[in-house]
Parts: sequence; C-alpha cells; structure tokens
Amino acid sequence: MTAPAARVVDAVKIYGAGDTQVRALDGVTVDFPVGRFTAIMGPSGSGKSTLMHCAAGLDTLTSGAAFIGGTALSELDDRELTLLRRDRIGFVFQAYNLVPTLTVAENITLPQDLAGRRGETEWTDALIDVVGLRERLHHRPSELSGGQQQRVAVARAFAGRPEVVFADEPTGNLDSRSGEEVLRLLGRTVREMDRTVVMVTHDPVAAAHADEVLFLADGRLVDRMATPTAERVLDRLKAFDQHSGQVKEPVT
Repeated sequence: MTAPAARVVDAVKIYGAGDTQVRALDGVTVDFPVGRFTAIMGPSGSGKSTLMHCAAGLDTLTSGAAFIGGTALSELDDRELTLLRRDRIGFVFQAYNLVPTLTVAENITLPQDLAGRRGETEWTDALIDVVGLRERLHHRPSELSGGQQQRVAVARAFAGRPEVVFADEPTGNLDSRSGEEVLRLLGRTVREMDRTVVMVTHDPVAAAHADEVLFLADGRLVDRMATPTAERVLDRLKAFDQHSGQVKEPVT
C-alpha cells in the first residue's frame, strides 16, 4: 500500500489554558491520499485551518501525530522541518505572496533558486503550459490580474514537485471567474501531473472541485462527502447550523 501524501492520527491541538483554553482539534484522524484533491470545510472556528497548519508542519500538535509520506513531523528538529517544508510541500495562500520585483518566471522558480537547486526544465515547462502563463513569463506581478497572480502562485507551489500542496482559501481574493480558473487549474494539476492538493475553503462552489470534502465541527471530523456538488455541500453546511455540527447520517 502506498502511504498517504499526508495524514494526521489522533490529532489534538489546544490553545491557551484554564478558562481560556480552546480545543481547536479534538482527536482527528484523516489520510490525504496521493493523487487526490481534498477540500476541508466547516463553520468558523471548526478547526479546519488548524488541521491544515498542523498537517503541513506550520504548527505543532499538542498530542497525536502528523506525517508527510512516511515521515513523522514530531521527530524532526527545526532545521529538518524547514527543509521538509521547502522540499516536499507546496503552499498556496489567499494572499499571492509574489515578489513584486521578480518576473513571473523568476517567481515560479524562486524556491529552487533560494535552495540552490537546479529546477527540472521539462517539469517547469509543462507546468507553465498547464497554468497558461507562457505569454506572461517576463511580466511582473503588478502587470497581472489577481487571477493571473494566483496562477503564478500555484505554479510556484508545484514547481519543486512537492508530495502535497496545501491551499488556504486560494480563491478568497478573486472574483468568481478568476476563482473558477484557479480551481480548475488545481484540479488539472492533480489529474494531469498526479499531484496531491489539500484545500481549506468556506465556499461550496470551490469545494465542489475536489474529489472529496471533509467536514469539521468543534475540532472533530464529523462527515465526509465523495464526488461533491455545490448544492450537496451547501445542504450539509446548513445541517451543521441546524444541529450544531452534529450530522446523523454520513454522506458517501
């Protein structure tokens, strides 16, 4: 059996202490399979961003374990964790985080350049075509639309051939058309380049692009939905509002 691209086991994350203690994750166990697009959803404060941050090694668990492939993040020191995030994980955030003085081409290859690594030309070339940026390689971010800037960010995230890309509200700053383009791009990259994407979103339309949606409420994994549609996701979210996150019949 191939190990999942990422997973957490009995994940608990507690912030604060005493009366101010918050249990952001409460015993979550979940795998993120290789070559799949997974969306994480839930009400505000459900723990979805905390789950992503802990799975990606941006934050540490209070108890439980997080893995990238077969590597336990808790067994790495700070330097090893930094190298793992650089070499094996990609990130796409709501803010594009592009360097304004660099061209599109330079922004895409920036992580490899900083690491002193020669990028794989064929992979990068194919990626540029997938994200549709061939005619914009010598432009700077200020000369691009928001959707184009986010496509650069997506290309940069995948340029190092990471095992998994974590996307945190990647369409949050985009209009609906540009957001749709970025979501289709993420899906194409999963299918055509056999990558793995884990996306946190509040948008049912965005979640419908995923292969599976995980639903969190009160720090717990309470449901999951395969082959989602925007309508089914929205109905499930409404059920959380009506039942305080308790879902009686899991969706398959």
